[in-house]
Amino acid sequence: MKVLILTEKPFAPAAVAGIREILEGAGHEVATLEKYTERAQALEAVKDANALIIRSDKVDAEVMAAAPELKIVVRAGAGYDNVDLAAATERGIVVMNTPGQNANAVAELVFGMLVFGVRQFFTGKAGSELLGKRLGILAFGNVGRNVARIAKGFGMDVWAYDAYCPAEAIEAAGVHAAASQAELFAECDVISLHIPATAETKGSINGALCGTMKKGAILVNTARKEVIDEASLLALMQERTDLRYLTDIKPDADADFAAKCEGRYFATPKKMGAQTAEANVNAGLAAARQICGYFADGCTKFQVNK
Repeated sequence: MKVLILTEKPFAPAAVAGIREILEGAGHEVATLEKYTERAQALEAVKDANALIIRSDKVDAEVMAAAPELKIVVRAGAGYDNVDLAAATERGIVVMNTPGQNANAVAELVFGMLVFGVRQFFTGKAGSELLGKRLGILAFGNVGRNVARIAKGFGMDVWAYDAYCPAEAIEAAGVHAAASQAELFAECDVISLHIPATAETKGSINGALCGTMKKGAILVNTARKEVIDEASLLALMQERTDLRYLTDIKPDADADFAAKCEGRYFATPKKMGAQTAEANVNAGLAAARQICGYFADGCTKFQVNK
């Protein structure tokens, strides 16, 4: 089978070498299209591909129509909102992600930004400490669990809420299970977002919800840009000058946040959660192994469009 590594934002060379070794060792052909600048390049490259390994690359109905031999798409990472699942299902194409491979990298970034934020962005002004503060984790999946692990090392009081994770499972991890999302926001000093962008969650983190946060609270978003209602959050932060917002997904209203919330807002230049050498390699190799498993014995353990 022909496997195309389609990455506008390339894997590290070590990751590509490892992917190639796994796939070619299983008898597959490997092709790459990296740093492409035109959609037409991708449409041409996929025309004879049986499988795709992607990162944040958009795989929609047009791409699938251009790839009549396509059987499987693996998103190297947890989020998969860049793939049209309905179109894939209609065409009988399996879509997978690689959950957990980037989890530690994202969790460590949460605390990199938090320390930067509570220390006044290293401007020399007196800051505060994380010890003893209450951290609320919204969604207790792979990333959320890693965030909880690190938070305990800082001596934080860790809470979590996940509509799809039983309270008993959260408590079993040594974390207090909030009764609701509303309670989590109202009771915690820091809220760390780890929810996917779905019809239910898009725009759900809004001014009304964040307005219930404690004085001096911090919102950290390493999830998805779309879960934030930017207009209402910006309006709230202008009214509540004690609140802070830290994110590795630059908002559409980045310039307004920076100008109107100076000293209380920070966004990385580009999404940085999975940008470590280790996560890059881990996710790529996992994607290669999943493709091998699918073609060898039909394994669909990580399929997301069932």
